[in-house]
Amino acid sequence: MKKRERKNNNGLKREALVESLRLPKDICMGAMKVTMTGSREAWIENYRGILEYTEELILLQGKTCQVCFEGNCLSIDYYTNEDMKISGCINCVRYL
Repeated sequence: MKKRERKNNNGLKREALVESLRLPKDICMGAMKVTMTGSREAWIENYRGILEYTEELILLQGKTCQVCFEGNCLSIDYYTNEDMKISGCINCVRYL
């Protein structure tokens, strides 16, 4: 088995264990948690960093993926090491 396949299998096993124990994935696996209020606000928890920030696009790095917010007049209202709030007209959220 290739090294990459083993990593994927280990991740799947860990996710299955977390689900069976009914533990929160955002805490146990470091997954980003995105909470939207309509298309005007988004709260993001457990992000690792800001990769790109313009009025039309905000790209965030998570532990296992990237999340891209696209829209108009986007702004980061506040951020800490753990969470942030994005506001504006959010047209699209993509997980990369």
